[in-house]
This record gives sequence, structure tokens and C-alpha cells, in this order.
Amino acid sequence: MEEIYQRPHCFLMAYTRTPEPGVYPSGLAGSVHFAVSRDGKSFEALHHNYGILFAQADVTKENTLNTKSLKNPCVFPLADGGWGIAAIRVTEEGKPDPDSRGKLLLWKTDNFMEFTFLGIVPLCGAGNLEHIRIRYDRGLGQYAAVWTDETGCWKSHSTDLQGWCFSEPEPAVWDEETAAFPSLPHGAILGDVTVIPAELCDRLRVYWGRLFHMDTILPEEIPAASPEQVKAVRAAAVYSDGSAALKTVDWDTSAVDFSRPGVYEVKGTLRGNPYHFPLTQGTGDPVIVPWEGKYYYLSTSDTTGDIGLYVREADRPEDLFLPDTKLHLILDLDEEKGFLQTFWAPEFHIVGGEPYIFFAVSGKVWGPQCHVMHLKPGGHFTDPNAWETPRRVQKQDGSFLTEDGITLDMTCIKAGGRTYAAWSYRFGMGTPLDTGSMLYIAPLNEEKPWQLAGEPALLSRPLLSWENLETTINNEGPYVFQTKDRVYLAYSAGSANSYTYAVGLLTADPNSDLANPASWKKGLTPVLTYYSVDGEYGPGHNSFFGDKEGNLWIAYHGETDPTSRVRCAGIRRVHFDLQGRPRFDLSAERDVNPALSHVTMRVRVG
Repeated sequence: MEEIYQRPHCFLMAYTRTPEPGVYPSGLAGSVHFAVSRDGKSFEALHHNYGILFAQADVTKENTLNTKSLKNPCVFPLADGGWGIAAIRVTEEGKPDPDSRGKLLLWKTDNFMEFTFLGIVPLCGAGNLEHIRIRYDRGLGQYAAVWTDETGCWKSHSTDLQGWCFSEPEPAVWDEETAAFPSLPHGAILGDVTVIPAELCDRLRVYWGRLFHMDTILPEEIPAASPEQVKAVRAAAVYSDGSAALKTVDWDTSAVDFSRPGVYEVKGTLRGNPYHFPLTQGTGDPVIVPWEGKYYYLSTSDTTGDIGLYVREADRPEDLFLPDTKLHLILDLDEEKGFLQTFWAPEFHIVGGEPYIFFAVSGKVWGPQCHVMHLKPGGHFTDPNAWETPRRVQKQDGSFLTEDGITLDMTCIKAGGRTYAAWSYRFGMGTPLDTGSMLYIAPLNEEKPWQLAGEPALLSRPLLSWENLETTINNEGPYVFQTKDRVYLAYSAGSANSYTYAVGLLTADPNSDLANPASWKKGLTPVLTYYSVDGEYGPGHNSFFGDKEGNLWIAYHGETDPTSRVRCAGIRRVHFDLQGRPRFDLSAERDVNPALSHVTMRVRVG
């Protein structure tokens, strides 16, 4: 074993998985998965055996989506360093795809952590591809592709990664590489194996793996003249990637006599995640906001059939979920005003110095539309009479956002001294012309936040196969948090009330024009799925909030069982790993390891 770990290289496998209906559907199974191995025999799945690279759908002339999946990925070194990944695009069900005849999906990467999609590349002369293998011959300075299709086996050569037309296809013999792999990830369908540096293998395990609390660091001894000075001491929880987070410690100073000089030993317990999933039953789209010294909880009320806007109030975020916390109805069904159904996804935002709730609601005819409701000056959050009549959101010219579709999940983004709105729009839901829900963005009028200050722009639509699973075609629930140099826009995709619901991430420079879609980079891989935390299914439609200790938290809904349709609220701390990447999958036990939560420290008095 020691000899294996001294080798300078290891092995990386690209594979897909066998679909498992109700467990791992074809849109996920037909994606590029990766696994690593030190000995080339036993492989460990990366990303918990969940896909990493996904096929992209085609947009039809009717503006609908023709969803896809992929098969038989291969991996190969690039001429200028790094690696290429190619795969055969097929229909979502895994059958030959007429739109992809003779074409390959192609990505490149320097490290198997970040990827660039190069597009759908023609393989000249090829038919319906079945297998593909690409290698780079450094001696000849060219790529060699060998493939099989319905006409046989062929080969071609090119110096250009993105075009194989420099040589006419020639007959070839497919050499089935039959290595023995006694231990493969569950459901794996082998695509290809390549060699990578051993150091990269170790980094990939950490990057795509689950972080966990592995050490606790704090001073051995401190001088103190009062209990407050002791209670101010925090501990550093160190995680498996080398990153750390400061933790409040609940210190017991009862054994210290601060009037008598000496050295005393005190014990303490690291304060962990006080939120235990599920926090609620029958609520979706959770939002927690601080306002005027209190915390408030807003959500879609599934238990009332999505009728009415309800709010909870407490002094601390964790107290919002106590059994005796009162529910306040702040907006009820109102037939006269046309507020009758789908009271969806309320969010609280301060715009132009004034408090508002953004939400969606329908009239007699089903069809949610974005509305904005203003809190009157001096009004209390939980008082229904303190809120003005909601206004339907308008474009800059005064017309509504849409007259022929639905709009929902509007959020507010403040960055670079400007204010924007982002929301979800869908046309033709439940018809052959269903576009799927798409994210739009536009500048927002701060003086009248029910009106845009610029033209809407399409930001994202559910093209990737994890976003459009099993006829569920969603990009929805956008919500932002920021760091000094980055705006993060989380959104949800997949089935909004099923185990496949997941969270994706768009990022941008806060000083760029966020109303320009080119300012944003869309991640290729979801950042939170039902593979992220054991026992939580369909996590999504999240929001973010901060606490008084400077922690950032993600609130989301999910289910307790893959077959359940009861949405439940959950909350976790957002952790920034050693590379500065936000991690949304740190369960309470991995955030603070109970075995490492009890600490001692000496206190010197006098």
C-alpha cells in the first residue's frame, strides 16, 4: 500500500451511470462522472457519484427545449496542457439523437475542478456515434480520433481540437480496452481512463468531497479580569481542506474567582448549528430577514393551499421555529383586489431606503404574477394594516412584465451602487409550447420598485440536463449574496417539489453591469443536491441571511424522503473553503464535530 501512495501518478475515470427511475433518472445518469484511483483498480467516485458535466439542450424554433443526455465520455491530454473531455450527445432517454449526428460535446479543463464548454463539435464524416476515443500524439503533433457508428469503425487526424476535417475518415479497428476494475462506483458505465498526477488526485478528493471538522484551535491560556473577557474568546474550527471558521464558545466561568489572582481552568462547548432539519412541515421558499432588532420568517404556505402571506417574528433566528412562535397573516385572500391563489415566494427587501415584500399571486384565472407590497412608515411587520395594497410589477414603459405567461420569484440585487431585479418567467406551461421557466434580469427603479428601469434580459434558462429532468424545466428562485469581489446568484432547477430539485450558481463582478448577461458566469455543476447531505431530498429555492456573529446562512426547503411531497425548511451555515469557494453542504455534524466540541482553557487572573 505504501508503494502505491509513493507513485507519482494516479488514474482518473470518466463514466456515466445506469439510470434508476425514482432514484437517479436518465438526465443525471447520462452525464460525465469522474472517479480516481491510486492503483488503477479500485476507483473512488468524485462529487458523491453525482454527475459533474451535463449535456445541453437545444432551443427549438418554437422557443421550447429539446432535452439531451450523453454517453461514453473520453478524456485526453491537450497539446498545450490540461485535458479535453468529449462525450456523445443522445436524447434524454439515451437513444441516438438526430440533432447530434456526427457531433461531439467537448470541454477542456486544467484541473478537473473548473471546466470550459467548447461547444458541440462536428466529427467530419461520422454518423450516429456509438463510441469515441481521442488521444494526442506529441511526436506527430496531432490528435487521433477513433470512433464507431452505424457504418463501422473509423479514424481521423487533426491538429485542431475543434475540427476533425484535416484528414478524411479511414477504416479502423475498435480496440476494446479491457482492463480489470474490481471496484467501480455504484452504477458506473465505463467511458475512459487516463493518468493524472498523484498530487492532483489528492486535491480532487478534497475539492469534490465533503468537508468535515477535524481539529479545534484556541489559546492555551489567556489573561482575564472579568467573565466577559473569557466569553469573548472564540475557537477556530479547522476543516479537512485546511480552511477554518471562528466559533463562539459557551464558556463556563463559574469556577473562576475574578477577585482572586491565580490560574483557573475553564471548560466550554463550541456553538454549532442550532437548526435541525426539518424545521417546519408544509412550507416552501423560506426567507429569514432581520428588521429593526427582530428576525422574521417568510415562506410559501403549503398547509393553507398557498393562500395568504404569513410571517413569524422572534428575537433570534432559531426562535422563529419554536412551537409557540405565532403565525401572523399579513395578506389574506381578497377577491375584490384579485388576490385569490398562488401566494408564492415572498421576499423582504429594502429598496431606496424603504421596506418592501416581493411575491407572486394569481387572480381567478391561475397565473402567478410578480407583485410588490410596501410597508407604511412606522408600520409593524406583523400588522396586516401596515402594508399598502400590492402593486403588480411593470416594465419601464408601464406595461406589465408579461401578458402571455407567468412571472414569479422576483428578488432584488444591490451591487456596484445600482439596484436590479431578477425573476422567473415561463410561457406555455403544460402545453407543447412550454418554454420552461427562465431567469430574467433588469435595472430596478428605486423610487418605484414595482417598475423596472431598463429592458429585461434573459440571464439563464434550463439547458443543462440536471436542470430539465423528467419534463421538469426550471430556472427559478434567484437569490443573491455578496463578498468583497463577487456577486453570487443562487437559483434552483429540476423538479420544484421532488427529490431532484437542486441549486445552481451564477457569479459576477459586483462592479460590472449586472443587467448584461455577459457579466455573469454560470456554473456547470449544481452546488446543492439530494446527494449533498444525507436524509435531505430536493433542496432548493433558497435564501441567505447573516447573524450577529458574522456567519452567513442558507435557508432552503427540501423533503425528508425521496417520495415525499411535503416541503420542509432547513438552514445551514455557508462555509468558504480554502479556495474561497462557498460550500452549502456542511451538515451540522460536519460543521461542528461533537467529539471536538468540548474544549478547555486556562484563565490567568491578576
